[in-house]
Amino acid sequence: MKINAGEGINEYYAQTLAMLFFPGAKFPKQHEEDPDPSELTVSCVDENGGYHAYARMKREDGKEASGEGIFVPDDGSISHQRGKKLAVGRAVFAAGKELFGVQPPWGVLTGVRPAKVAAEFLAAGGGIQKTRQYLKTEYFLSQKKAALCAAVAASELKLKKQLEPDMCSVYISIPFCPTRCAYCSFVSYTTPRLLSMIDEYLDRLIVEVTAVFNHVRRTGQRVACIYIGGGTPTILSAEQLNKLLSVITKLTDVDALLEFTVEAGRPDTITEEKLAVCKSCGVTRISVNPQSLSDAVLENIGRKHTAMDFFRAYGIAKESGIRDINVDLIAGLPGDNFTRFSRTLDRICELDPGNITVHSFCVKKSSEFLRQSTDIYKHSGSDAVKCVDYSQLKLRNTGYKPYYLYRQKNTVGNLENVGFAREGREGIYNVIMMEEFHSVYGAGAGAVTRLVHWGDDPTRAEKIKRIINPKYPYEYLRDDVSGADMEAKLFEAEQELAEGKEAAKITENL
Repeated sequence: MKINAGEGINEYYAQTLAMLFFPGAKFPKQHEEDPDPSELTVSCVDENGGYHAYARMKREDGKEASGEGIFVPDDGSISHQRGKKLAVGRAVFAAGKELFGVQPPWGVLTGVRPAKVAAEFLAAGGGIQKTRQYLKTEYFLSQKKAALCAAVAASELKLKKQLEPDMCSVYISIPFCPTRCAYCSFVSYTTPRLLSMIDEYLDRLIVEVTAVFNHVRRTGQRVACIYIGGGTPTILSAEQLNKLLSVITKLTDVDALLEFTVEAGRPDTITEEKLAVCKSCGVTRISVNPQSLSDAVLENIGRKHTAMDFFRAYGIAKESGIRDINVDLIAGLPGDNFTRFSRTLDRICELDPGNITVHSFCVKKSSEFLRQSTDIYKHSGSDAVKCVDYSQLKLRNTGYKPYYLYRQKNTVGNLENVGFAREGREGIYNVIMMEEFHSVYGAGAGAVTRLVHWGDDPTRAEKIKRIINPKYPYEYLRDDVSGADMEAKLFEAEQELAEGKEAAKITENL
């Protein structure tokens, strides 16, 4: 698809708007051949103290439509930067609505973290009802999505009160899985050669984990949350888990943590011995993720476990005494349908886990599904919409509340991912990652350290700095840096952020 973005309009932003109406669209570089004749042209001019945007959209069949969008600042609640993007978004929204006869439920609210806009409005003094109306009026959200977004924002701000200014969190990466799911986009490795690296990887990881906790202690910070993710952390043996977790218990007071998560994930990797190690080392939250309770669907997506394997693993988790259990489900999976999904959700609700996270099916460029079929994004979105709507109604009626929310490109039906929890059982780390409440130090292959600096505005972080680790385990192992050098690198990065050097300002997303 071709994008013609006028002066002062970010091309990537124009692409995200186009994908509201052209899911799965690709945007070849200038020198690459583009077989897709679809096109979006958008421009924006300053006019009478505001912005006037124009958009023209063309489909593959040659049909075209145009739209206009206007933004005039009034009370100062929206910055000029965001106001310009709103004008552009409204123009594209109008053109797409005319051309396709549909109105995307998320309106022109793009970006990974839609609740951020609502949280800023709430924090500035807007109530829940005003926030809903604000989202509907300014961003064209449907009533359902505006209500969801406002509720999540309110929950996030409530959880933020548990965090003190001197707190940070730590993420530890175990990028290995027993098999690779056909939809997966995460950095995870499954071949016997790569799995044979685990012992060496752990030794290297422990050096970095030690450096991170030493840095946290020496800079006077306290750890709020530890999250061990992947991949599948419970691909480690009980002995390997104990080796890693025992180091962590020596480096920090795990009893003082707000949350300590091991994303166990795959039911086929969970044993009593492994969870006993987790419990003894202070872990308070684990995930046991079936994605579906249909064996046919599980086989289709490349999961090597059955529904019975999940129930076995969940029973072990329940008996382990670990405080919180999260269960992940995916709506809109290939081969799934509303009947199967609703039956899965009903059975999960009967188990009464503390957390249930409902993801919308999304395929990334490197997934097996996309290699098999480029039409995967055109998988019927209507069934997925029914599944997501049902999940949100069912979970609310069962006493769960939405507490975190994020969106991805190329989800079926342009849908969202929502975490639901019983009162007091929210996954705090998830909210920290969504809202950038404080710095998160990453350790391991593919991990990202995100340093956060707060300015004078208490409603939003002013700037961030990211340190990105080598992506692949063999690169990570090859990057032979001492623990002292790691600590020095972190300290230097903190200094640069404090002094405003090489720090990326937080961009305003719609």
